Amino acid sequence: MGTVSRRSYAVGILFYLGLLVAGFATVLGVLQLGNEWGLTGTTSTETHPELKSSSSVDVVFHVLVTLASVIFLGSIFGRLCRYIGQPPVIGEVIAGLSLGPSLLGAINPDLMDLLIPSQIVDPKSAVATSLKVIAQLGVILYMFLVGLELNAAQLKHKAHAAVAISHASIVVPFTLGTILSLWLYPMLSDRDVSFVSFALFLGVAMSITAFPVLARILTDRNLQNTPVGTVALSCAAADDVTAWCLLSLVVGVAKANVGNAAFVVGGAIVFILMIFFIVRPLLIRYVRIMDQSERGLQPYAIVSVYVMILGSAAVTEWIGIHAIFGAFLLGVTIPSDSSIAKSFQSKLKEPVTVLLLPAFFAYTGMRTEIGLLNDWNQWMVCLVIILVATLGKFGGTALAARYSGESWREASILGMLMNTRGLMELIVLNIGLDLGVISPTLFAMMVIMALVTTITTAPVLYFLSRMDDFSKDDIAKANNDSGLTGEG
Repeated sequence: MGTVSRRSYAVGILFYLGLLVAGFATVLGVLQLGNEWGLTGTTSTETHPELKSSSSVDVVFHVLVTLASVIFLGSIFGRLCRYIGQPPVIGEVIAGLSLGPSLLGAINPDLMDLLIPSQIVDPKSAVATSLKVIAQLGVILYMFLVGLELNAAQLKHKAHAAVAISHASIVVPFTLGTILSLWLYPMLSDRDVSFVSFALFLGVAMSITAFPVLARILTDRNLQNTPVGTVALSCAAADDVTAWCLLSLVVGVAKANVGNAAFVVGGAIVFILMIFFIVRPLLIRYVRIMDQSERGLQPYAIVSVYVMILGSAAVTEWIGIHAIFGAFLLGVTIPSDSSIAKSFQSKLKEPVTVLLLPAFFAYTGMRTEIGLLNDWNQWMVCLVIILVATLGKFGGTALAARYSGESWREASILGMLMNTRGLMELIVLNIGLDLGVISPTLFAMMVIMALVTTITTAPVLYFLSRMDDFSKDDIAKANNDSGLTGEG
């Protein structure tokens, strides 16, 4: 038996080697025969020039390196910011600015191109587009989680204040922005830009509140379920929806297409009504059935929620008010005490905040160049813009909150929170720059204004509220009212 086995093994090896040799020889013979018959042609890059440019950049490699860099550097800067009393989101913004043209690009452009290649290497911006998709997905999922944690019970008691504060936080800075445009237009614009478009855009830019940044600040300080935090989130949501509708009006004026603005406003109203009067009752019934099921939460329930998140975000993006509001409104409609809400809060929060959300903040920062001001007169103009923006947003919000029944301390806290502009402002500014409504110099000034108002929020907020005592009392009250424990 041993001799037969060895012989079979040797025959098998010879057959395997013979098969390899025969196959290799056949392929070589076919290639040689093809050359002899003249079966040659141009290379794919000559026939299709677009393939040559796209093959020169490895999109997956650049995306992975960029994500790893912004997450690593953002975590370091985030820890430093937390140590000095700033929210970690500021560190993520600084990480993006450091890796972009403002710092790394000025020191070593070749090293910056390792993250996001230049237009010469990547003419179709495939890497930047891929990063943008990841960043948008992160903020969409994050705003859904914020909606899940919004305390609707407290919002009912604060609805009148939220409406008044939201309107004031739009009207006052918008008015001051249009007045300021009378001074800025002759200096920072030209006759090719309509003054009406310029003034309206500046008013909108002054009115923006950074909804994701405000939500992140409240979450980092565990204030998202407090009365002030609930009102601030509600005001910021209404504020930005209104601001995006106004922005669509400005874009329509700039493009001589006001009908598009009417579609955005009408579409936003219809979508909000459908969410609260059609989708919400159905969702409440659906999640209650899931809670009473003996089999627990089924995989198809998780899949259906993800589909609804992306679908709702896609609808609002199609309407023109931004995808994050669709995800946020869907989160609000799901009862926070349901098994679906608890499952998403526990399993989705860490991947979003650690992996995806920093990409949103850092990517936007990497596209921003702030080193364009080189004259003291321009810096003085920038200072005036910061003062007017703060006066309009903080003053309008604080006065409206005070006359809505809030104490001066809570009114001032709301004013500082609503003065947080952050990267939603940068998105708006990029739209204005792309349209040619604002010049690169004014763009740089407005970016600096957005960063200053965001960075000053945390220390002034701490000073106004004496955060330790304030947060402990309000968090305890919020948890008792809503039945939540821990972070909520």
